[in-house]
Amino acid sequence: MTADKQFDLSIAIPKGYLFDVCVQMLNNAGFDTGCLFHDSRKLFTFSEGDRIRYIIARPMDVPVYVEHGACDIGFCGKDVVEEVAGNVMELADLNNGNCRVIVAVPENKTGKVREKYEHFGSVKVATKYPNIARRFFEKKGMQVEIIKLYGSIELAAVLGIADEILDITATGSTLKDNNLVEMECVMNSTTRLISNPVSYRAKFKIINDLMVRLLKQKSQ
Repeated sequence: MTADKQFDLSIAIPKGYLFDVCVQMLNNAGFDTGCLFHDSRKLFTFSEGDRIRYIIARPMDVPVYVEHGACDIGFCGKDVVEEVAGNVMELADLNNGNCRVIVAVPENKTGKVREKYEHFGSVKVATKYPNIARRFFEKKGMQVEIIKLYGSIELAAVLGIADEILDITATGSTLKDNNLVEMECVMNSTTRLISNPVSYRAKFKIINDLMVRLLKQKSQ
């Protein structure tokens, strides 16, 4: 199969914890998802029966691909939508992939960090969500030094390079394993279906039909 194979719709699927959630939704809605499990290094995969091209991408890249028209629609968490803040349409809350963006600190430093909070002192915050973090702390009137990381955010607090972390959690088990304590919930996040504005107008029927099928299986 080649990149110029004919398709009616291009969909971005995020890697990681939302991948299985999104594939299951599509499968339950009657779409052929077998192609998503082919052992291949190709950039694209195709469902010939559905005439859909799938692109499996890093979560943060999904709204970028959708905004620039590389994909017509995509699945991503609300946390990613808020962080990337691109020109995409948020079509539906699919009410799964539930998680929270939280602020957490080492268990033995809660008092020190709270003292900084109370006196509006500057704190160092490690996160992969610099935009969300900046907006959150600006609303609180706090000065923060944001340390952008891509890997295990918890490690920054454990190693002492940050006073606290702002990260995503589903069960809280990773926090507990690393002796971290949640201080505040920044936002709740669920899976969203997003669309390129031009694609939504040009392919309204196809995109709307897909959305209806997804939402219908969620309500059953």
